[in-house]
Amino acid sequence: MKKPKKIRLPKLSSAPKIKEALPKVAKRFRKPDLQQQAADALSTAPRITNETIAEHREIVLKGARKYKYPLEHSKHRIVMVSTTLLGLGIIGFFVYASLSLYRFQSTSLFMYRVTQIIPFPVAKADKSWVSYESYLFELRRYMHYYETQQQVDFSSSSGKFQLDIYRPKALQHVIDAAYVKELVAEHHISVSSSDVDDAIATLLTQNQLGEGNNELASVTQKFFGWSIDDLRRQLKQELLAQKVAAKLDTAAYAKAQNVVLQLKGGADFATLAAQESDDSSTNGNGGQYNDQAITMSSQEVSPQVVRQLAQMNVGETSDIITTPTSFEVVKLLSTDNGKYKAAHIQINFNDIQTYLQPLEKKNPAKRFIST
Repeated sequence: MKKPKKIRLPKLSSAPKIKEALPKVAKRFRKPDLQQQAADALSTAPRITNETIAEHREIVLKGARKYKYPLEHSKHRIVMVSTTLLGLGIIGFFVYASLSLYRFQSTSLFMYRVTQIIPFPVAKADKSWVSYESYLFELRRYMHYYETQQQVDFSSSSGKFQLDIYRPKALQHVIDAAYVKELVAEHHISVSSSDVDDAIATLLTQNQLGEGNNELASVTQKFFGWSIDDLRRQLKQELLAQKVAAKLDTAAYAKAQNVVLQLKGGADFATLAAQESDDSSTNGNGGQYNDQAITMSSQEVSPQVVRQLAQMNVGETSDIITTPTSFEVVKLLSTDNGKYKAAHIQINFNDIQTYLQPLEKKNPAKRFIST
């Protein structure tokens, strides 16, 4: 068994050295005062400069970028996916609409609304594009009338057969309208809003529909599925065709001018009516209208003629009056409270087809559907 080591105690002679070391040890463990702490902190604190601020900023941003870049990547991907889906949807819609219109030739209200927004062409007449909307406008008018007034079922075999007969007519109608517009532009012809207003006023009077448009709107909706604006559109097209035909038939106008000159020179009205008038129902009796009481509601006499008669004196003859189908020269025979007796000399001008057919023969229309 080992003996424990003996502990040597310092000799008394070393006590002074210990006494000298004690202050140093105490100083080491002494708590510094606040002033000293502040001084020590300032001495060790980093200096703030533009360089240190930039370095600190870069450190902060570097730590944030690892969160920022994934978010930007996700946002970019969402935009790309959304754009792709939108593009595919648009392409799909155009494919669907094209098949519905050009292959299946849909006449549904939905596809009609689509053609009102997107200008799908149905044909090209010379340099003019013919819109699919104008074709459906004409075709749906026809269908509405026979469905509501004649109870034709266009989903039946007989109804489909009837519709197939009218399809090429409807297409030719809108192609003709395109050629008319070319002639209108070439010869500087126009139809004003007042011209259309007069045409509507004539419809109201001749059909005894009152003065407002409410009853007229009801009738056009019932028979054709049209609004008043649709009716105005149709009337404007008809007036343009009439004005073009009247403008281009220079031979008929020259003949009417010659009649006026002869009347002013003292020629007998009845004799000229027998010789020059194209109205076979009246030229045998001096040109006198068969309707003995002419008014604005008369179906036999055009409203242009009646308005002229209202401004004339008995025995007076008019200048040339242009009606939808002819040039007229009239003589007022008598008047009685807005009822007139009159005679006329009628010079017919050529139908608009006289001028459209050579134009289409020279520049054939390209049809994009088979009818």
